[in-house]
Amino acid sequence: MTNPTPITAERAARLRELFPSGVPALWCPAVTHYTAEGAIDAERIAAHWRHLAPAVRGLLIPGSTGDGWELTEPELEQLREIAFAEAARLGLHLLVGALRRDAESAVSTIRAVVDRVQARTGQAEPAAALHEAGVCGFTVCAPAGRDLTQSQIRAGLVAILELGFPTAIYQLPQVTENEISPEVLAELAAGFSNFILFKDTSGKDRVVLSERSLGGVFTVRGAEGDYARWLNAAGGPYDGFLLSAANCFARELQQIMADLRAGRRADAEALSVRLTAVIAEVFQLVGGLPCGNAFANANKAIDHFFAHGPAAMELPFPRLHAGACLPRKVMEQTRAALSRHGFLPTQGYLRSGQG
Repeated sequence: MTNPTPITAERAARLRELFPSGVPALWCPAVTHYTAEGAIDAERIAAHWRHLAPAVRGLLIPGSTGDGWELTEPELEQLREIAFAEAARLGLHLLVGALRRDAESAVSTIRAVVDRVQARTGQAEPAAALHEAGVCGFTVCAPAGRDLTQSQIRAGLVAILELGFPTAIYQLPQVTENEISPEVLAELAAGFSNFILFKDTSGKDRVVLSERSLGGVFTVRGAEGDYARWLNAAGGPYDGFLLSAANCFARELQQIMADLRAGRRADAEALSVRLTAVIAEVFQLVGGLPCGNAFANANKAIDHFFAHGPAAMELPFPRLHAGACLPRKVMEQTRAALSRHGFLPTQGYLRSGQG
């Protein structure tokens, strides 16, 4: 076995310090709930997180699923304040999304969040302030632009990593219109011990399949489907998941992981097939909606039934950031899909005391 480099050893030490019980294998980019008037709904968010907490120990706030590319700065600040309070109550790890289309804006966002956390906690030292707030790092994407060269992408990410804060790099070509190459990511991993986590939602998985060493960077898959085959426990290339579906199916995803660890491959695959089918079906249902994104819209539709149970169709449907609510036809078809695949709840978590 190759001896670890100093950077790899430093990264391992950082991960142990940030996650004394180990890096969570399942992360959730939580949806952002809104009131009927369009305000961020702190009470509803808190109820959802309490429901998730037994199975999810790490949250990305906000990711694409949480409308991270759409929220205004005041909304982002309000959501972060909710996240700091609820994460402290529930003992959750927070990755704070700094989703910006250029590196300069991401750097400014990270600095502003650190300043706010220091003021909030009274801690003068940034690392201590972030720790007290439950923040384990920041999540960033490549600079956006289909014509950017790998050198330009690398330069943008270097500017962010040079801040020194623990950083998760997010491969999201659906928004950035480019992909970070395996070579660039391996180079960043070799040069920055604060590059701690890599998420890939491309569905192509080029980085992990290239077998380029990332020197102990924790890798998570963000693309949905075929869950049982991608994890290390199944001989796959990823350490864990950071999935929008964890908003609704965290327990099932944890069950797949547990089955794989215990050698129950057939059970894991059977549940994976059912999850893959229902997620694909609901994603297709929301694909033609004129606002929002499929990750947010599909999970809001499903979560509505998990939250309200049999009463779901009688209550106002989830509101999207743009102001519209999910249409009745989508909700009816979502209910049918959940029922057909055996996932329609008989009781909602808001009415069972979990929320």
